[in-house]
Amino acid sequence: MERVEVWITVLRWGIVVYTPLQWEKVVNNFMLIGEYEHTLDEKKRVMLPKAFRSALGKKMVITRGLDNCLFVYPRNGWEKVASKLDALSFTQADTRGFSRFILSGAAEVEADGAGRILIPDHQKEFAGLKRDVVFAGVSDRVEIWDKEAWKSYKQRIEKNADALAEKLGEIGAF
Repeated sequence: MERVEVWITVLRWGIVVYTPLQWEKVVNNFMLIGEYEHTLDEKKRVMLPKAFRSALGKKMVITRGLDNCLFVYPRNGWEKVASKLDALSFTQADTRGFSRFILSGAAEVEADGAGRILIPDHQKEFAGLKRDVVFAGVSDRVEIWDKEAWKSYKQRIEKNADALAEKLGEIGAF
């Protein structure tokens, strides 16, 4: 049996395990929350908010999301999503379509040394991203929105927050 030296750091959001060979981050029990505005540069790169960098890791997966935004998952979070989609029956048109929507729209991206990621053209077009974007932490993922689309969406949801809370209360979710 090969012996490997391991360093472990316990942080507020999870555990980081380092080995001399991989410097691999293993994140458990993290929660991505908050709103941050950033700007796409001329090369379609955008700075990840510092609050999200550790939990997302150096490599992450971006895919088409719902409501015309992008979903960003850390690698281990993406693997959970992909496994759940893989477990769905391929004989039903709805599940095939949704799996294609999420999986074919996905791309693995890597943060550069400055914490920037490159957003692929097809995703930028899907989400209608212009210059100003908003990163929204939504528990297990980060969403990337065009700033104006986020503003409009947020206003609509805020107007209906009481009714939404009531519906969630009826099903025991809130």
